[in-house]
Amino acid sequence: MSRKAITIVGAGLVGSLLATLLAQRGFAVTVHERRPDPRKAGFVGGRSINLALAERGWHGLRVAGLTEAMRPIAVMMRGRMVHDVHGNTNLQRYGRDDSEVIWSVNRGQLNMTLLSAAEAAGAKIHFDQRLTTVDWDNSRAVFSDEAGLSHTSTDWTTLIGADGAGSALRQAMAARTDLGERFEPLGHAYKELEIPPLADLPAATLPEALRQARARGDRFAIEPNALHIWPRGGYMCIALPNAEGSFTVTLFLPTAGNPGFDQLTSRDAVRAFFEREFADAVPLMPGYLDDFASNPTGMLGTLYLDRWHLDGRAVLLGDAAHAIVPFHGQGMNCGFEDAVELADLISADFSDPAAVFAQFQARRKPNADAIAAMALDNYIEMRDRVDDADYLLMRALERALAARHPGRFVPRYWMVTFSRLPYAVAHARGDIQAQLLRTLTAGRHSLDEIDLTQADAAVEQALAPLPA
Repeated sequence: MSRKAITIVGAGLVGSLLATLLAQRGFAVTVHERRPDPRKAGFVGGRSINLALAERGWHGLRVAGLTEAMRPIAVMMRGRMVHDVHGNTNLQRYGRDDSEVIWSVNRGQLNMTLLSAAEAAGAKIHFDQRLTTVDWDNSRAVFSDEAGLSHTSTDWTTLIGADGAGSALRQAMAARTDLGERFEPLGHAYKELEIPPLADLPAATLPEALRQARARGDRFAIEPNALHIWPRGGYMCIALPNAEGSFTVTLFLPTAGNPGFDQLTSRDAVRAFFEREFADAVPLMPGYLDDFASNPTGMLGTLYLDRWHLDGRAVLLGDAAHAIVPFHGQGMNCGFEDAVELADLISADFSDPAAVFAQFQARRKPNADAIAAMALDNYIEMRDRVDDADYLLMRALERALAARHPGRFVPRYWMVTFSRLPYAVAHARGDIQAQLLRTLTAGRHSLDEIDLTQADAAVEQALAPLPA
C-alpha cells in the first residue's frame, strides 16, 4: 500500500476542497459521502444557512485554482442592512469600501462546484456510502448504502474525517480513544425561509416601487448587496442574497420561551409573530407559512474536542472537529483554512503521519476555539446591539481610531473577515480594543465628546503594531 493513498470521509465543502488540494499534489484520494451526488439528485435544501465567503475562504479557493469558477455564484455584500420594527433600514458597512466586502454563496452550488473540481483533479468520490464501522487494527472500514448493502474498503492507510458535526468517523475514533468531546447547545434554533426573486412575487401584493423595479427587469426584491438583519433583542431574522435573485432567509429563535419555537405550533401563531416582528418582510415571503411548516428546525451549538486525531491513522477537520454557531459567517472559512493547512503539512513530509496530525491540531485548535468564542459574541451583537446608540458610538470611535492608527488599532471584524491573521490573535486583540472602546465612550453620546488625544495615548499604550 502506498503511503500516498488517503481516504476522506465526507464530500461536503471541506472534504471536497481537501480532496482537490491533495489530488492536485499527487495523492491517491478516495472520498466516501453518505448523501447522493447533488449534481444528479439535486441539492436538498430546507436547512442551509447561506455561506458568507470571506478572505480565508477565498484563499483556499485560490490555492485550488477555483477563484474564477466561484464568481458567477457569489453575490457581494457590502455590510449589514438593519431593519427596525417600523421597516426603516440602515446600512452598516463591513469595511472602508468595496474592496472590503464579503460574498453570499449558495451552499448547494458551491458544493457541486467543489465536487467537480475534486474529480477533475483525480479524486475518486463514492456517493451513497455511509461509514458504519472501522476496524482500526486491520485498516478496514465498512460503508453502507441506503439499501443497507455493505461495501468494505481496505484501501486506506490514513482516514480523514470531514463528515460534519455528526461525524461518523469521530464516533468510531471515540470508541477507540477518549477525544474529550463536549457539545454546548446554544438554546436557540433556526428555520429556513425564502424571499423569491422579484419576478416570482405576486404583483398584487407589491408596492408601486417594486412593481416598477420588476418592470425594469430587476431581479431582487430588496437591496442585493447586503446581509439583511431584522434584530429583535433575543432573536432575529437574516436574509442573504442568491445569484438568481432570491434570498435565503433564516429565523433564529430560542427553542423555548416567549417567543420560542415551542410557542409557534400553528399557522395562526406563526402569522401573528411574523406580522408583528417582521412586517416589512412578510409581503416578500408569500410561502413563509408553508416553509415554516415543512422545513426542519435546525439546532445550534458548539462542538469542542480535546483531541482531533488517533495517532497517525485518522484525523478530523472542519465541523467534525470544531462545529461552531454561524453568527460570524466563519464556519466554512475556518474549515477551508483547516484544509489548506492540513494539505500543506501532508505534502511537506508525510513520513510520520502521527507527528503531522499532532502539529495540525497544535496549529489549528487555538484558532478554532477563538472563532467559536467570537461567533457566540457576534450573535449577541447581531440580535441585540446593531441598532443601539451606544453600539453605534463605539463603531464610530472604532472607525476613527482605525484611521488614526493603521496597523495598530484594527477592528476585530476586519481581522477575522478581511485578513488571514490567526483567529486567536484577532480574539485577543479584539478583547483589548473592546475594553478601550467601552472605557472611552462611557457616559458619552457623540464622537465630539471624546478626547481623541487621550484615546491615541490609550491605544499606543495597550496595543503593539500588528505584524505585516
